[in-house]
Amino acid sequence: MAADRPQGAGPRPRVELACLAAAAARAADLYPVLNEEYAISIARDWNVKHDGAGFVTRFEIDSAYVSRFPVQQAGGRTILELWVPAEELDEFNAHIVGEIQVVHEFR
Repeated sequence: MAADRPQGAGPRPRVELACLAAAAARAADLYPVLNEEYAISIARDWNVKHDGAGFVTRFEIDSAYVSRFPVQQAGGRTILELWVPAEELDEFNAHIVGEIQVVHEFR
């Protein structure tokens, strides 16, 4: 399964587990989104305003593993997310397939 993750400022994220490790360090839940337009709108419209920059990262995650997290509709029909509890982040990270890519950058 492919997922996108909008994120805020700091130096341009490395194409690795940096964005997910940051969530784990804050003991924060992770909300990867399943719609690129939604990820872009968060990065561009919220992260830039609040953090000075926004990025959308994309990664593949093992479908069998990720099926344990039901898709959540967080608003409109296309606002779909996975809600990954902070205590699951290490295992979630271990199921990422390949590299995390930065696919959009906004300043």
